[in-house]
Amino acid sequence: MKTIYEPAEDSFFLSEILKNILEKSNKKSEIKILEIGCGSGIQLQTIKKAGVKKGNILSCDINSEAVSHCKKLGFSSVKSDLFEKIKGKFDIITFNPPYLPEDKREPKDSKTATTGGKKGGELINKFLKQAKSHLAKNGKIILLTSSLTQGIKWQNYKKKLLGKKKFFFEELRVWELKII
Repeated sequence: MKTIYEPAEDSFFLSEILKNILEKSNKKSEIKILEIGCGSGIQLQTIKKAGVKKGNILSCDINSEAVSHCKKLGFSSVKSDLFEKIKGKFDIITFNPPYLPEDKREPKDSKTATTGGKKGGELINKFLKQAKSHLAKNGKIILLTSSLTQGIKWQNYKKKLLGKKKFFFEELRVWELKII
């Protein structure tokens, strides 16, 4: 049985950064936003509270329970493995990915929400490749990573560190990525 990823330090940190980005925008009602891996819907709620029109917000998750949950919250959400079922271009694509390196002791149920591959960066690399064709002109990706994440290939994105926060055994980082 899959469960929905409950908001944790990473979710709250990303939410705080997203809120700051959107509050600075004077065109927030026109922004089209896609959240990959919507989980509990915390980022969707932050985006809506910041003033983005609900009709301009789309989310997806590989977990059908998360998709159903976000639909119940009133958001447009589809079951999709990354961009598999996503059409269109977005001004902002946000993703709090599974970013931890594989731990063979972790139960299979929770690995989908936490493990990004053997080194942790494999899923992020797949995301970065696919995201390019879904970014609007001057669009940006807001991506969370961890100091524990290894093997990220940043492609040809221009990256800017928006914030970092130290926790017990890791440092979380939120990046803004734009196509060069």
